[in-house]
Amino acid sequence: VQLVESGGGSVQFGGSLRLSCAASGITFPIYTTGWFRQAPGKQRELVATISRANEIPYYANAVKGRFTISRDNAKSTVNLEMNSLKAEDTAVYYCRAFLPGTNSDFWGQGKQVIVSS
Repeated sequence: VQLVESGGGSVQFGGSLRLSCAASGITFPIYTTGWFRQAPGKQRELVATISRANEIPYYANAVKGRFTISRDNAKSTVNLEMNSLKAEDTAVYYCRAFLPGTNSDFWGQGKQVIVSS
């Protein structure tokens, strides 16, 4: 199983970035997928999730209205569009695919996002 993230990088305050995650080795359409992040010295936190049926996504309050999560089951990908970025969005962002209530839980390697003021 592999979750491979791409995108991210450095941007100035108010800018935009996109993260993508390509999954392999799993039956992607049945998995709930999401993005999490971990800032230096802080615990990993949820950013956004989207269920297998593309139901209404869930967003953390800190990113609501600025970030958009989407998935393409045919391509086994999940994306995160990040707009109006703030310094506090600086973190390593992780892709996750999991089956709720089971041990089937996979993470990507993480992608750095740096927002400078």
